[in-house]
Parts: sequence; C-alpha cells; structure tokens
Amino acid sequence: MSDVLTKLARMLEQRKSADAEDSYVASLYAKGLNKILEKVGEEATETILAAKDCQGPEETKNQLIHETADLWFHTLVMLSHLNLQPEQVLEELEKRFNISGIAEKASRQD
Repeated sequence: MSDVLTKLARMLEQRKSADAEDSYVASLYAKGLNKILEKVGEEATETILAAKDCQGPEETKNQLIHETADLWFHTLVMLSHLNLQPEQVLEELEKRFNISGIAEKASRQD
C-alpha cells in the first residue's frame, strides 16, 4: 500500500478517539454513518461535475484532482468507521487483475 494510504489510514484510526470539537474526522465519526455517507455522496457528485467540466483549462483538471482527493478521503473515513482497511480494497482490486471486467461483473450477479 502506498505510504500516503498507510499514513492516512493510521491517522483516521487515531481520530476515532479524538475530540469532535478539535477534529473534522472525529466530528464525522461522532455524527455517525449516515453523515459520513452523505459526505461520500456529496463528494461523488462534485467529482462527477468536475470531470464533466474537465475538457477545458488546466484549472479544471486541478479541480477534478481536488474533488477526487475529497472523494477518496471521505470513502476512507467511511471504511474506517466500518472497521475496514484500505488494504482490503486494494486486495480486491488485485484479485481482479487478469479477469475480464465483463466476467467479473457477471460473477457478482450470481
């Protein structure tokens, strides 16, 4: 796993015991899963809108990178809240190498 993901996962775990008044992540944990999911949905929408506008100047590409980082971050908060690790997602992605996307999707419908 990348150093960034490792550091971020560690920090997210530490924030579970932090004061919600002092930490944005702790405040999300305190508000519960529904609030975290709301943030993931909000960031997903913002990422989609930024991607739609990404045909223009360099600043629109930077906006897409920014929004994607927000989406990934809030997704990692969601996983952490549910006691799941980024490594588990990476392992799942690794399993999918050398498997047709069409075959993989069909296997989930069984």
